[in-house]
Amino acid sequence: MLTARPAGLGVVAANGRHEWEWRVWKNVKLPDGKVIIPGVIDSTTNIIEHPETVAERIRRFADVLGRENIIAGVDCGLDTVAGSAQVVPEIAWAKLASLGEGARLADSALY
Repeated sequence: MLTARPAGLGVVAANGRHEWEWRVWKNVKLPDGKVIIPGVIDSTTNIIEHPETVAERIRRFADVLGRENIIAGVDCGLDTVAGSAQVVPEIAWAKLASLGEGARLADSALY
């Protein structure tokens, strides 16, 4: 994955099956010029993550990779199966608002 050409690599990180995987980055050196885009909100549920949970997920990655090497994102698209409307649109917007607030909280904690 790290030898791929894109500068940014998205990784699933909020889904319960993958949330522990941030630990992998403790032992893997990120190549210069690459950023990791961890999903800090789950794209498959209608549960709105609390901003503190989002901030904690961001801080985990920032602690091991450096804050300059991450961009907080979504696990995947918020409609991961075309036309399925898995996440209700109003919930999707609320999840994105939580992502924004969580990023602000994490940013203030990382300075």
